[in-house]
Amino acid sequence: MTQSESAVKQPKHAALGLTDEQVLEMYKLMLMGRRYDERCLLLQRAGKIKFHVSGIGQEAAQVGAAFALDREQDYFLPYYRDYAFVLSVGMTLRELMLSLFSKAADPNSGGRQMPGHFGSKRLRIVTGSSPVTTQVPHAVGIALAAKMKKKEFVSFVTFGDGSSNQGDFHEGANMAGVHKLPVIFLCENNQYAISVPLHKQVGGRIADRALGYGFPGVTVDGNDPLEVYGAVKEARERAIRGEGPTLIEAVMYRLSPHSTSDEDTAYRTKEEIEMHRDKDGLSKFKQYLIDCGVLDDERDALLQQEVKAAVDDATAYGDKAPFPEPEDILYHVYHGDDAGRGGR
Repeated sequence: MTQSESAVKQPKHAALGLTDEQVLEMYKLMLMGRRYDERCLLLQRAGKIKFHVSGIGQEAAQVGAAFALDREQDYFLPYYRDYAFVLSVGMTLRELMLSLFSKAADPNSGGRQMPGHFGSKRLRIVTGSSPVTTQVPHAVGIALAAKMKKKEFVSFVTFGDGSSNQGDFHEGANMAGVHKLPVIFLCENNQYAISVPLHKQVGGRIADRALGYGFPGVTVDGNDPLEVYGAVKEARERAIRGEGPTLIEAVMYRLSPHSTSDEDTAYRTKEEIEMHRDKDGLSKFKQYLIDCGVLDDERDALLQQEVKAAVDDATAYGDKAPFPEPEDILYHVYHGDDAGRGGR
């Protein structure tokens, strides 16, 4: 039996409890994250924006994880490449573009932070900061609050392979393990900490680091949204049962440079990138859906058009929106009468 025949007879998503409509939505969100990211790169090259941190190639893990979480109860602490993730938990393309263009109505920071520093009280996305890995102790603190208040929610935090070497990760993991806190750590292992390859920064498997802190660590294929979904779903169930945290290492590959300030040809070859492009989660998931009979060329073309139109609309909307006024510079900085201005 070929892999395609097996997929038709025993769809992996059905075994996980996902419907055809849900996996189509997953594909659409992966596509939306990819097209948004590509548009950001074009806008930077055209001089319309100053800077962009890309996450092309990481959409599968982000969307798979989001679908396994409770988007009405859980708290999310994403890192700066998680465009597909925040779209999956309810942020809109227009909101992302307002942030990209540093406009006043940006819900993340009122146009004051770099793009990728997500924050939304409405969606329980906890505001991130520029220093990498600082979101990990915050996630552990939220999980501690859940345990103390006997609330059934988890905190979910993502970070890169480079961040797994930082003290913030290890201190957070230790506290989570000691107190059996309901937190899920997802390491998006994209093979590079900026320009440093994995084999020069990590000894052994990142997932194995969980063992030193007394909780499970698993490694999954980050190019397969269904495999990530299954791992996060199991981790959430463990956390809600009071069994503590889980570290999930999703192995993937960053197809784009670290950022628009990066020249990645200085540390990796075109051949390496093309080898991983063949394993890209977006194209692999599209083929899976075709093999299952959930998607065909006509429906895919309609989805592609719908996503492009949405990205075009968001781009125009963000570009035309007003910048913050100079006299508003301190709004949302200090608590007081200005705390609610700007719709945040």
